[in-house]
Formats: sequence, C-alpha cells, structure tokens
Amino acid sequence: MPATTALCRALAVTAVLPLLALAACGYGSQAKDAGTARAVSGPRTDGLDSVRIGYFGNLTHGTALVGAQKGFFQKELGGTEAKYAVFNAGPSAIEALNSDSLDVAFIGPSPAVNGWTKADGKNLRIVGGSASGGVKLVVNPDKVTSVRDVEGKRIATPQLGNTQDVAFLDWAARQGWKVDPQSGKGDVTVVRSDNKVTPDAFRSGSVDGAWVPEPTASRLVAQGGKVLLDEASLWPDGKFVITNIVVRQEFLDEHPKAVEAVLRASVASNRWINAHPEEAKEAANARLAADTGKPLPANVLDPAWKSITFLDDPLAATLRTQAGHAVRAGLLEEPDLKGIYDLSLLRKVLRAAGRPAVDDAGLGVS
Repeated sequence: MPATTALCRALAVTAVLPLLALAACGYGSQAKDAGTARAVSGPRTDGLDSVRIGYFGNLTHGTALVGAQKGFFQKELGGTEAKYAVFNAGPSAIEALNSDSLDVAFIGPSPAVNGWTKADGKNLRIVGGSASGGVKLVVNPDKVTSVRDVEGKRIATPQLGNTQDVAFLDWAARQGWKVDPQSGKGDVTVVRSDNKVTPDAFRSGSVDGAWVPEPTASRLVAQGGKVLLDEASLWPDGKFVITNIVVRQEFLDEHPKAVEAVLRASVASNRWINAHPEEAKEAANARLAADTGKPLPANVLDPAWKSITFLDDPLAATLRTQAGHAVRAGLLEEPDLKGIYDLSLLRKVLRAAGRPAVDDAGLGVS
C-alpha cells in the first residue's frame, strides 16, 4: 500500500463528524454542517450566493465561534450567506479546501504547512491570524507526577499530523524519547483520538494523558487530570500561533472582496472579544452548544477561555518554527514556505481601523 494511501486511511478513521461528506482523501474526510446565517439585506459580496467557512468546535477557534454567533461574518458579507461547517482537526479542513468544498478555514499551523507543501504552494494562503495559546498536556496524576513519568505512557493527540500532534512529538524528542511518527509507537505511545472521545478514553484509563487544545484540556482537568505543561511556557513571550485564517488561492484571486469581508469580520470579532471577555465567552459557549447540542459547564469554560489570547497577528515567525518541528518529527520534508502568507487584505483592514501592520516573517507572496 502506498504510504500516502495508508496515511489517508489512518486519518480518515479519526474524522467522525458525519453529517457533511467532503470529497477526496488526503487528511480525513468529514465535517459537520453547522448551517447558514440568514443573509441580511443588501447586495451580494463579489456576486456570491454564499461563502463557506470552516472552524473547529474548540475554544481556540473562539474568533469563528463568536463571529458566527454574534453575526459579524454575516454583517460583513451582506446579501451573501455565511455557511458554516465544523471540523475535528486541521487536516480534514485542509482536505475540504483542496477538494473545493470550503472557501475559508480557521485552522492550525501544522495542517496549513502540510496543505501548502502537498499542493506545491498552489492551493492555499494564510491571510490572517486568530488566536494564540490554549494548549496543554494534561495527565493522570496517579500515574504521572513529573515529566520523566511520561515515558512509557499513552498520550492522546487529536489527529495524526495536526498541530498538537506535531507539538507533542517535538516535545517528546526534546526529552530524548524516540517515537515512530506514523504509528505513534516508541518510548511514549501517541494515541490519535478525536477530541470528543479523548475525555472518555482518559476517564477509562486507556490513555494516561493528552496534549490537547481547549476546551478538551479543561474537560480532563475537571475529571481529575493535572496540567503538567502549558505549551505557552515553551515559547518566547508565551505566544505561538494556534489558529490561522486560510483561504483557497483560487477563491482569493477571484473573490478578494469576500475574503476582505471575512477578515473585517474576524478583526471585529477579536476586537469585541477583547473588549467584552465575559460576554464573548458566553457567546462562544452558545455557539458550541448550537453545534454540539451541549454547552460547556463553568468549571471547564472559565479556565479554558482564560488561557487563550485572541489576536489578528498570524505570528508568522512561530509558524516557521512549528514547520521545523514537523520536519524534525519526520512528518514533513524541509518545506519552502515563501508565499504561504498573503497579508495584503488584512493589512488593508487593519489600516482602515487605525491599527499597525502585521509581519509575515519574510514568508509573504512576492
């Protein structure tokens, strides 16, 4: 079996949101249709009937959650409907972009880099930032009391090749442990587990810990888990990109006004989140409840929300570093990332709002 086929099948197993099948295979293949927002009166943006926006049911995607819940995206898109789809992890969203089933996605850096390299830099661009932080290693305190105790244990990550998977593999390597990146077997066993399933696996003892985004991390703490490590502690100034805004290049080329509208909505969402943190937290929770059928309890929602910083800067230099992590982990060949960013529209939006420009770390389009 070709390696790409084997990887495709392995990843497809983890995609367990079955309501909206998205064609092609590459990173997993399904997402949940989160519906549309009723279009407001006014002309259609770029003549489009709709713009398809993907995000995850994670608080690290709070920009999208709040933007959808409070109507920021729909307001900026005018007579064009905002359609939403919820994904479990970035590789599945990249596949949807590659298969023309999605126009815009809020995703993590590792899947963005993977998608860029697998398409030889021809299919997507990162056009904005969204969030930093909100990732923790949570362990069973009866089995793990220190870093050295992680060796020999079973640690969950959301999906093979996703941002947390890469981060954990890199961290494990820095401890001197050897792990096969594909099988997850080695001095530590990496268990690729849907974020919805991981709390049950943790409760049953089938995993001893998890390197996961919020709110999954705080769910595990509420079950008696202990935060052994906050990933922010590994980064200068505690900042690292956890969520980007990515678009299909064809969509960006043909519908720049629609992309600009999405970016205006994203900037407006982050501004509102930072000005009204408590209301924003409740709005994000309301959207999670609409998407999943159940809101987060306060003992999960409150600590999870506090650990995330919402910002428009894509923190491009940290993406370069994270790509290096994937290379060292054996999941990626050394990539040429020049051109992965096109921040021209974001800079336009920020300039209009009287905000400073953001840096692409030399990785922008020529």
